[in-house]
Amino acid sequence: RTGAPTPQSCTRYILVAMKRRTFLGSTAVSATRVLGANDRLRAGVIGTGGRGRLLAAEFKEIGVEVGAVCDVYQPHLEAGLRVASTGARPYRDYRRLLEDRTLDIVIIATPDHWHARMTIDAVEAGKDVYVEKPMAHTIEESFRMVEAVRRTRRVVQVGTQRRSFDLFLEAKQIMESGRLGEVRLVNSWWYNHQAALRGGELKGELDWEAWLGPAPKRNFDPVRFFGWYYFWDYSGGLMIGQGAHMMDAIHWFMNSTYPVAVTCAAGRANVEGAEVPETTCMCVEYPENYLAVFTCGYKAMRYPLTNDQLVQYNGSKARFDVGRESYALYPEDPKTLDPKPIEAKRLPGSFGPATRAHIRNFLEAVRTRQDPSAPVEAGHYATVVLCMAMDALRAGRRLRWDAARRAAV
Repeated sequence: RTGAPTPQSCTRYILVAMKRRTFLGSTAVSATRVLGANDRLRAGVIGTGGRGRLLAAEFKEIGVEVGAVCDVYQPHLEAGLRVASTGARPYRDYRRLLEDRTLDIVIIATPDHWHARMTIDAVEAGKDVYVEKPMAHTIEESFRMVEAVRRTRRVVQVGTQRRSFDLFLEAKQIMESGRLGEVRLVNSWWYNHQAALRGGELKGELDWEAWLGPAPKRNFDPVRFFGWYYFWDYSGGLMIGQGAHMMDAIHWFMNSTYPVAVTCAAGRANVEGAEVPETTCMCVEYPENYLAVFTCGYKAMRYPLTNDQLVQYNGSKARFDVGRESYALYPEDPKTLDPKPIEAKRLPGSFGPATRAHIRNFLEAVRTRQDPSAPVEAGHYATVVLCMAMDALRAGRRLRWDAARRAAV
């Protein structure tokens, strides 16, 4: 995953890219239109499982016309059409959707292993993109995404919605106030309970080869299809799915980019049928001279969503706790057994609108042609850390970041 590309792999990539550009090149220029303040944006959605349908509904609620839906699984395609705008066109091949010159935006909510190729193809076709996290499944493809987005001058928003949530924006200001002192340790965790992988029978037609796409070819397996999160070919489990949120927020608050090194530990997988362990702990070393620890425990007890995750910034003068829907700043007071925060906010149930705020931020960037709150570089830095964690766990050793090779060693 993180090894330097070989000349042979580069040649294969160039040939594939040339073939894709043959189809994309004819649409890239004509697909871009100048938007007026009152022009209604049109979007297409690729991947209409649960998250894709939620995003489609949110874009539609804000005023975007969702005019196209693509999925390789017929029940998801039909469900997506029910959420989309009246008259939305159905597609089984995302490349055909990208040929639609009336679409300004593409929403990508597929399994992780498809994010990079679809995003690159979309920006090459002149579309702006809202892509779910994690932005990519490998370090190499993450670099290619950054290069494609900047070369085509398209707007890409990664779905790490904390960056647009007002509570986190307030917390960021506290973080930058200097009241914490020096921060050398950041502890974070996300706890919940995964009882089993979802399986079952297909309820409609599925193009399995198209679903696999760039992943290794395998015979159809309903557990892999429905439970893809827990298989290395398509993702890296909840340590990646939830870690994308946590590590991105830590990077944002600590003004960090690339790590120095990453280690990751886990026991065996305790969810039957899963390849990826559900209980993991990664430790990330940064050049700013601090450690960030993220523990993902999905065989813990269940918590209310307000309490299932936390990041603690341990400063020399104060500790700053930031949860999904809360923050609290605790000054140093070694004589008090039960310290009280000097600044705090707790708003249970408030996180729902964060996604809508993130979409609004993206749409404003589409109109102004400015960077959104979670630009492609932010997604890239988080991807590097997460891919290094996956590889460190599988290799059983500490991996260092080699900037010259653009790879972990």
